[in-house]
Amino acid sequence: MGDINNPELLQARPSLLFAGSENEVMEGRLHELLIHESVSGMYRCEALFNNWGATAGGVGYLLFDHAIVDFGKQFEVKLGSTSMFSGEITAIQADYPNGAPPQIRILAEDSLQNLRMTRRTRNFSNMSDKQVIQQIAQDHALTPQVDISGTTHKILAQINQSDLAFMRERARAVGGEIWVEGQTLHVAPRAPRGTSTINLTHGAGLREFTVLADLSQQATAVFASGWDVSAKEAINEQAGADVISAELGQDESGATILRSAFGERKQTLAHTAPATASEARDMATARFRDMARRFVVGSGVAEPDPRLRVGIKVQLSGLGPLFSGKYYVTETNVTFDGQRGLRTNFRCERPGLGKA
Repeated sequence: MGDINNPELLQARPSLLFAGSENEVMEGRLHELLIHESVSGMYRCEALFNNWGATAGGVGYLLFDHAIVDFGKQFEVKLGSTSMFSGEITAIQADYPNGAPPQIRILAEDSLQNLRMTRRTRNFSNMSDKQVIQQIAQDHALTPQVDISGTTHKILAQINQSDLAFMRERARAVGGEIWVEGQTLHVAPRAPRGTSTINLTHGAGLREFTVLADLSQQATAVFASGWDVSAKEAINEQAGADVISAELGQDESGATILRSAFGERKQTLAHTAPATASEARDMATARFRDMARRFVVGSGVAEPDPRLRVGIKVQLSGLGPLFSGKYYVTETNVTFDGQRGLRTNFRCERPGLGKA
């Protein structure tokens, strides 16, 4: 399939594995492919195949016998030696286009689909966010690798929520991101998941790019308030630009530009009830970082590269002094079709703007 260190040498078609075995016949029938990843976790894949041709009995449907395409079957996509997606088939769609042979589309999701399909109402007592997420992972036979902590809560209520939605809620409260690799569940604060940065230059690797720096959703400070029952005192915590400074480098933050252009713009969290100062501080910090990181948001199309995944950094060049620089990849869509081959659509963000 080629050398992943030289994306230009990658074969034009991906490898497809059903139940652990590569299937070259299915690779030849492939019309379209989409692999979707995002920082919210649960990656998914869609693949469209020709479903009409020569059979033992003459001519007919090729993929309705459950031999290859079936619910619950393991499905994996590789580019070179790199696994881009691994999951199980959860949906099957039949298409009967006008003037063209019948087709079949499979939809697969990674291991987090088990959490999405489990809805509960329950309480967690005297547990930290880390302990709660570890328990949810163990409930689904996943090995937890949780690198966030969070305060210890007297009570956390999961009320008619899926395990995935509740886990996302707890991870988001302390600034964590979720993903699975095999049977390992990862929850960690934002940090590059790769050891190197991918360099993309407009016109050389980066086919097209659109980027927006938007102050309308920024703030100069975020406040979280509540009541500490044990201490019988009010809680007032805040987070400001200092919580994002380590990610800025030489760039200028949205909060700094907002203060200079329009003055102070403070935000108070509503519909929250922190019971301790540390919980309120976690809430304010997570909210401020979440907003600040989305100050500059871009979307682009790049040449296929197995390294271009959610959670890595890309160094974008040729965009001028304001928008050239390092971005964190938050979403990718690897697509394939017979006309345009492989390409990667991606979204990325950064908390600062370069200086002219």
